[in-house]
Amino acid sequence: MHHSHNRATLGGKLSAVLVAAGSSVGLGNIWRFPYVAGDNGGGAFLVIYILCVLLLGLPLMLAEFSVGRATHRNAVGAYRALDKRWSFLGYNGVLAAFLILGFYFVVSGWTAEYMVHSVTGSLAKYTTAQEYQSIFENFIQNPWRPVLYTLLFVLATHFVIALGVQKGIERSAKVLMPLLFVILIALAIHSLLMPGGGEGFRFFFQPDFSKVTPSTLLVALGQAFFSLSIGIGTMVTYASYFKPETNLRHTALNVTILDTLVAILAGVVIFPAVFSVGIEPTSGPSLVFITLPSIFNGMPLSMVWSSVFFLLLVVAALTSTISLHEVITAYCHEEWHMSRRAAAWTTTAATALLGIMASLSVGILNGWKLFGLNLFDLLDYLTANIMLPVGGLFTCLFVGWKLDQQVLKDQITNHGALKFRIYRTFIFLLRYLCPIVMLLVFLDNLGVF
Repeated sequence: MHHSHNRATLGGKLSAVLVAAGSSVGLGNIWRFPYVAGDNGGGAFLVIYILCVLLLGLPLMLAEFSVGRATHRNAVGAYRALDKRWSFLGYNGVLAAFLILGFYFVVSGWTAEYMVHSVTGSLAKYTTAQEYQSIFENFIQNPWRPVLYTLLFVLATHFVIALGVQKGIERSAKVLMPLLFVILIALAIHSLLMPGGGEGFRFFFQPDFSKVTPSTLLVALGQAFFSLSIGIGTMVTYASYFKPETNLRHTALNVTILDTLVAILAGVVIFPAVFSVGIEPTSGPSLVFITLPSIFNGMPLSMVWSSVFFLLLVVAALTSTISLHEVITAYCHEEWHMSRRAAAWTTTAATALLGIMASLSVGILNGWKLFGLNLFDLLDYLTANIMLPVGGLFTCLFVGWKLDQQVLKDQITNHGALKFRIYRTFIFLLRYLCPIVMLLVFLDNLGVF
């Protein structure tokens, strides 16, 4: 197997975990998970979600780690080195990362805008959810402010990527991930101490399986895969920077635990606060930008808590945009033989342009639609409902059925230095259970069920 001798590597075990966790932790954990859990019964959804992550998400992450470290190449180069006919999997990942960044930079910009408004106190001037809804709608339809914040986020991401793997990505992960947990824990304690917060805590941790439907299972599966960044080349790319002695199983397990812990802490932050003020936990996507600001406004030190919460969202968003950017940058650098600096600038320019168009499509260009969707919604739909499930499905098929089993065993056991007693169980999950589930999620996303 080809190895690039002058390729960057991550410092050690902690760096590998924090960098990979930074890739998986994002707005999906803090913004999407609580409202999806609220819509699907709270505690019962949480139990199903954790089972999905362990039985399905973890084997897939380990599979992508194995592909990345076996080749020490970008997503496209990795699959090409193992089997040229499967290089389409790498292209799917790079393209998905590019399209996701198109709308993810926009939402990230919204979090930065709200953090600025929280710090300056302008969010505290309003009182009702209707007023906050009006503020949000006016902001996203403004012709230049969302674009400005989108570009600021693009440049912040570029700054980290341009510094390189060790000085940029690794250092930022060592700062941003602990900061994210400190903020989450502080907010969770504050929410639990609110009057009536215990009711929200019970809703989140007391399973009521009478609310579970077949669609609940599919939603939990979809959330697990998307939250762990499976199928978009990030785990393949980051694992290509792992050292030979890195324990892939422990790294995958630790990343999965950290990712799930962030989602659970986000639920502990949001549900007690929502129940405290008598708002339905099924508020949906508007929970973060409309419902929560009105809750913060009724708290003592509202400016402080609001600012801390939106700082949390900014940090979570940045860890994800860095990893998505790196997938494309590594591809341009290695496949197009660009310098890393040129590859980073090419990626930044292309994603900035797409982000501007996606931002404007929610506002002044909202009339321009394709398949009935504006560009922002189209990018979201294409990636979440088609490209990620397809990427996950074919990753299972490739690693489970096509990849040389000795290559896979060598990566998982560090060439025999580590024991892996449940290898047969792992292969069974990867060959049979994961592909069937991924296919069901894909068909559910397309509205077949």
